[in-house]
Amino acid sequence: MERVTFITTETGDDLMLCFAVQHPDDPAEIESLILTRTPETEFIFEEEERGVKVSFEREEDEDQCDTLQKFDYEKSAGVVRIKTNFVEYELDVRKVDPDELKDMCKILKKMNFDQKFQMSGV
Repeated sequence: MERVTFITTETGDDLMLCFAVQHPDDPAEIESLILTRTPETEFIFEEEERGVKVSFEREEDEDQCDTLQKFDYEKSAGVVRIKTNFVEYELDVRKVDPDELKDMCKILKKMNFDQKFQMSGV
């Protein structure tokens, strides 16, 4: 399980949710796990190319387009599970500020305006 120190969100033309994940070998080093969606321009893509794009600095492969399939937030345990086309992440969000977790839920609802991915606990 990856430990998250904080979460940032952005709304505008792009909807962005960024998890600051501690590096397992050096807790002082942070790597970003980013979920991004651009609803205003994604109409130009084929249906299967639309949705929330997921990238993680540690595993970045520019040739591979990874799309969010499922997002589960287990609030009581402080755990987020993210499933993409290729990878699954389990995040410990117990140390994250409650307001940041509320913002996470708000932006996920905006990102899932067309029910493109499964979502629970949000």
